[in-house]
Amino acid sequence: MIDFFNIELDDSNNTPKYKQIVESISELIQSGNIKYGQKLPSINQVSFDYYISRDTVEKAYAILKESGVIESIKGRGHFVVNSKPKTQNRILVVFNKLSSYKKEIFNTFCETLGETASIYFHVHHCEFENFKTIINENLNGYNYYVIMPHFNNFNFKKFNTLMQKIKKEKIILLDEIIPNFTHYNSCIYQDFKDDIFSALNEAKQSLLKYKTLCLVFPKGFNYPYPTSIVQGFMFFCIINNIKSELISQIHSLHKIKKNTAYIVVKESDLVNLIKNIRLSQLELAQEVGVLSYNDTPLKEILSNGISVISTDFKAMGKTAAKTIIENKSVLQKNEFKFIERNSL
Repeated sequence: MIDFFNIELDDSNNTPKYKQIVESISELIQSGNIKYGQKLPSINQVSFDYYISRDTVEKAYAILKESGVIESIKGRGHFVVNSKPKTQNRILVVFNKLSSYKKEIFNTFCETLGETASIYFHVHHCEFENFKTIINENLNGYNYYVIMPHFNNFNFKKFNTLMQKIKKEKIILLDEIIPNFTHYNSCIYQDFKDDIFSALNEAKQSLLKYKTLCLVFPKGFNYPYPTSIVQGFMFFCIINNIKSELISQIHSLHKIKKNTAYIVVKESDLVNLIKNIRLSQLELAQEVGVLSYNDTPLKEILSNGISVISTDFKAMGKTAAKTIIENKSVLQKNEFKFIERNSL
């Protein structure tokens, strides 16, 4: 007996029809809509019902047979012999950029998944039109879409409209949660305002010996940083009655102010800051302090150890991978912490 089910084919999709058949039948098997031992419609029947060539259906069935999902019994037809295809999960990963921190997330994500997935990586460079092109060109053939939604001039309506083209259960958001957007399976995020506020509270004892806290927050770059970092910083200074200063960069001739602790977001600003402190002959951790955003191995040894406030990038990648391995949905704030070394 042949049970009826619907193979999803989209004429407007650039993905070849045989691949659409393979993906649709695989998803039906994984969801339990097609069961072990079930007979599939004949090649002729699928060709007739969906107005596609017999060769197209034959190619799709051959791929399913090669992957161990179905088998052909002479004179009887094609039957499901494995409720879970041997094929790997196909995952599209789209980051805003590939910094050393993002590499750490991506590498841990890949290592955790191991041989269970084929991963395809793209970068949208914080430009929505780039992101839109990537998504539209890869609307089919993937089990999951792992997305970092950091954009210049973010437009919620455009983003939401684009994401509706992908099934909700396939979408995993990383690094940022978007208010009022719920069309996703999982989200592992940073709460930038609360994170910096909480981390500065942890560092409070070391910071209070300085008269001024100066946040070096980049502006006007192609890769924007969340402005909620500034909000969290200002809130901390206000409630603790600490003098605050906000500048956009540390240039090579920047004059270092005594009794000031600098909180630095960008790596190039950190390099210039350390150089200028050495030239100023001010004593680090006594007359001037340095607190860097995001940890790297280099900061453990630079100037005998730079204190940092940082999310756990490896944890973010691992959590994202586990949602796929364990087939679960999570909404989770990633760990953020203060690591004290010798620069405050």
